[in-house]
Parts: sequence; structure tokens; C-alpha cells
Amino acid sequence: MDARDLFLDQHAAMHSAAVAGNKMSAAERAFAGLAEAQMRVRPREDLNSLAWLMWHIARAEDIMVNRMLASQAQVFDEAWKKRLGISRPDFGIGMTSPEVTELTQKIDVGALREYRDTVGRRTREIVGGFKPQDWEGSVTAEVVERAAAEGAFGVRTEMMVKMFPGRPRAAVLSGIALFHSAGHMGEAATVRTAGGFGSGI
Repeated sequence: MDARDLFLDQHAAMHSAAVAGNKMSAAERAFAGLAEAQMRVRPREDLNSLAWLMWHIARAEDIMVNRMLASQAQVFDEAWKKRLGISRPDFGIGMTSPEVTELTQKIDVGALREYRDTVGRRTREIVGGFKPQDWEGSVTAEVVERAAAEGAFGVRTEMMVKMFPGRPRAAVLSGIALFHSAGHMGEAATVRTAGGFGSGI
């Protein structure tokens, strides 16, 4: 198994079965089989909703993979803004608790599920076409600044502009599309349990 196949195998576990056919994926356990109202629950002030978590991981993957690694347009565009019912272009780092609640209440959950799947399919298409040299090199300041200019990092723009340039492309890809997502899937299990509708495991 080469790096591309390994990535795609692990990436399938971070998305719904509709994206890559993994019916036992972490994403299926975290987000499947829930009513819209359950996706919007914040069991405690210190916990996010499942809807917010899905939005956050989808936006992070969209921004990092499409804008910063592939140097192409994000999935998130004016049409998706309208469908999702939200307009903020960032992925939520530094959001206040009231902002988390507001996004949770406003976002269209059905559209959100479709957006997350679309982002996953786009990532698989991009990485599926990788050549050996695409794994090499570092993230440039130019692509980070371009994403920042589009509002991708919200209140943490200054930090992100300093943090990402020079990081290995392969590390950013796996860090965002795999490890970042996996960490939030664990958080989702906590939210499900605290909300009283099972851990999903």
C-alpha cells in the first residue's frame, strides 16, 4: 500500500459511507442516525453541537485541502452559503459560545451533510490524482495569505498566517483531513453521550 492508498483508506473512516463506502466509519458513528434536533443539541455550555462539529471539520478540510494544498477554489461558494444558511467564511477557531449557538441554530442540517460529503469527495479526487511530487514540499506563505484574505481564519488570522507557511504539505494534509477530524469525532461521542442519545459506538 502506497501513501496515496493509505491516506484514502484512512480518509474513508473520517467520512460518511456515501463518500467512500465505509459503513463502519467514525463519521457514521458520530453523525448518522440522528434527527435534526439532536444535531443541534449543546448538552453543556462547554460542549459544541454535532452540527457545529460537522461544519467545523468540513470547513477546515475544504479550506486547507482546496485552497492551501491544491490552490483551487473551495467547495464553499455563494451557492453553498445560501444552501447552508450561513455566510461566515472561516472554520470557527476562536468563536465565542454565543456564536457557536447561533451557527448551530441557523445552519441547514440537511445541506450541511451534503456539503461535508461534497468536501470529502473533492479531497479524494484531489489526492487520488496525486503524483509523488505532490506529497513533497511545504505550504507557502502565498497560499496561506490568499486563504486569509478570503476570511478563512476569522479572529485567528494573524496566528494562522504565522503558523502554516513552511509546514510540510503531507503533514498538513494528514493533520487536517485525518487527525483533526478524528479528534472531533471523539468529541462528538462525548456530545452524543451527554445529550442522552448514545455514543454512536
